[in-house]
Amino acid sequence: MRLTDHQLVALFTELLGDDRVLAFASLNSHLHDRIVQSLTPDSLPPACVIYPQTIDELSKVIALAYVQRLRVLPCGNATKLDWGGLVSRADVLVSTSRINQIVEHCVGDLTVKVQAGVNYQDLQAVLGKEGQFWAIDPPYGADATIGGILATGSAGSLRHRYNGVRDMCLGIEFVRSDGEVVKAGGRVVKNVAGYDLMKLLTGSYGTLGIVSSITFRLYPLPEFTQIVVATGAAEAIAQLQQKISTSVLTPTACDVLSASVIAKLDLGESIGLAVQFSSLKISVLEQGDRLAVIAKELNLKVQIIDAVADFWRSLENLLWQNELRHASSSTNHPVVCKLGILPSATVSIMQQCQQIFSQQSYFLQIHAGSGLGVLRIENGTSPQIAEQLVQVRRIAEAQSGFLSLLEAPQELKFNHQVLGNVWGYTGNARDLMVKIQQQFDPRGLLSPERLV
Repeated sequence: MRLTDHQLVALFTELLGDDRVLAFASLNSHLHDRIVQSLTPDSLPPACVIYPQTIDELSKVIALAYVQRLRVLPCGNATKLDWGGLVSRADVLVSTSRINQIVEHCVGDLTVKVQAGVNYQDLQAVLGKEGQFWAIDPPYGADATIGGILATGSAGSLRHRYNGVRDMCLGIEFVRSDGEVVKAGGRVVKNVAGYDLMKLLTGSYGTLGIVSSITFRLYPLPEFTQIVVATGAAEAIAQLQQKISTSVLTPTACDVLSASVIAKLDLGESIGLAVQFSSLKISVLEQGDRLAVIAKELNLKVQIIDAVADFWRSLENLLWQNELRHASSSTNHPVVCKLGILPSATVSIMQQCQQIFSQQSYFLQIHAGSGLGVLRIENGTSPQIAEQLVQVRRIAEAQSGFLSLLEAPQELKFNHQVLGNVWGYTGNARDLMVKIQQQFDPRGLLSPERLV
């Protein structure tokens, strides 16, 4: 028989102390809402949130949960706790946000080892003092922890040049479902030991283990950065995208933006392509000029943006709206999806989405190099949005891609069978993921049924 909430709080308080355990009823409204949105509507709320401050404490917490057969929902700062599938039940939440030390920064080797709870912006500030940076630009960067970024595999526009989170990972340490600490990889770029474990943990949403520390490769901060935005006819944007992919230009970001995004950014009224160059100033200016010439030959309007940070901040606010997310109630949640298609189909799907969402406020960004994108839908009823997402999913699957729900009301994830699986994986992918999870967590205690 499961222990009562009071007994669970007392159990973990005895293990760690009063300051490490917060009863569910005492949580602030924002965290409370995020937890509720991550669970199925018929799930009982967890008893408490546990905050271990060392990896050893984390190991002891998970070992105790294993012995008691408690279902655990791992998190960092909970910025993306409600992404993806709903968890069927969570007896306790375990947060790594207080396991937050930068263990080792090897400036000469361009590597850094950090604990999972390190804040993304804090890490970038420390690295910046040495003229280096971690080449990931995830959503909710102000609050996100490194462990949460790795667990969700969330990267941004810099993926065009530097690839994703798993490509940055050199070494990893995590706590298994039975409390044992496992290590793989190392701290040097050429070390490939444990390669498969690092790949598996990235994007696993806390279903395989709880990441405790990670070693990443770094890059030098560029001398100068500039963005060139081209807007105009969709066919011309498609041609420009193709010309960039076959040219000697080396952009660090290359995003196709829907007309709705371009309009909100006050850059025009049509579809656009935002291309960022980061390198020596003379190289950036030369590449920007070369791109502008090509764009103008295609009758596209060209705008040069030097306020790079402001541009990306405005785009992030538009797509993710962090302030609204913090202020929103459980009855007011937009729909945000992750989209994947063949890069050659980016402009085509932009046009089709414009027709599908013609009566609604929506925003769409697709990374031209990888074909990964973000779709945000502001308004509409759940049945209507479910039908529309089915259309977009079919279009994506026709281009060897997918559509996965990240943020959405519970009812959309839980009730609408027409939409199907939240993750949108077809073929054997989901079955394989479930089998791997069973190998790592045979009792199904970590993020139960998150991937089902």
